[in-house]
Amino acid sequence: MLPKAPKEEYSRADVLRQFGITERQLRSWERQKLIAASQTYSFSDLIAIQTIVKLRENRIQPRQIGRALESLRRKLAVEQPLTELRIVSDGRKIAVRIAGQKMEAISGQILLDFETSVLGGVAAFPDRKPAGGRLREAEAWFQQGLDLEECGAPVEEAIAAYLKALELNPGAAGALVNLGTIYYRKRNFIDAETYYREAIEADPSYPLAQFNIGNLYDELGRLADAQEHYKMALELNPQYADAHFNLALLCERQGDNLKAVYHWKNYLRLDRGGEWAEIARRQLDRLRHVTLVHSRP
Repeated sequence: MLPKAPKEEYSRADVLRQFGITERQLRSWERQKLIAASQTYSFSDLIAIQTIVKLRENRIQPRQIGRALESLRRKLAVEQPLTELRIVSDGRKIAVRIAGQKMEAISGQILLDFETSVLGGVAAFPDRKPAGGRLREAEAWFQQGLDLEECGAPVEEAIAAYLKALELNPGAAGALVNLGTIYYRKRNFIDAETYYREAIEADPSYPLAQFNIGNLYDELGRLADAQEHYKMALELNPQYADAHFNLALLCERQGDNLKAVYHWKNYLRLDRGGEWAEIARRQLDRLRHVTLVHSRP
């Protein structure tokens, strides 16, 4: 899963200044329905605009962006691809990183790119037991579930593949996490929580399971539970940048600006040049300004 987004509003002037674009460009993207026309924008809208700016910097035409977004909505069943997915481009094609691989947005073709994903899925079978016949078969079903998700097959087919993997290997934490994420995206939070908890029980040292259930509780407004699991993810993996990102946002919502600053700094220590680094810097600068203003006599 992607990091959570703070809930703020930004004016058109803020957007133009932040991204160095013109009013004409913004209106053009609105006419082409790449973004909704508005006088104020949410934090999620800023993420969408940032993605469009980067695609245009790679000389991707708006018509191609529009086709890619429509294809991703259909293939991956997401409403807002620009904010819900990590979209990239090599200057010729638009792709989305999912489950550790890169999928071409329009065709659905899997490209040769195995960079770690941030979408909350698992691309490798994390079972640590000696490989046996049933385990090899379970891994094959797990891989089939991944393939089905990546090619945009009906989600029920991926669910069936993961359930078959679990039938053969009940301790397959990766299949449990991916099932939890499928149900999270369907906003079936009861089943999502069940699978995430089973993943944690199957493998207590699995930071992604802790992080994802933290996202679930964050979505449900159970902030104390979310905080606990984000911290557990960091205990298991101190280099887990996204856990710092979400903890920073959570601390801001709770009014604990000092802890928020701590987590923003740690996020930037781990990810200085990533897609979310500029957002982290903006939030950190805003908090420093607020702290400075409030400390004046």
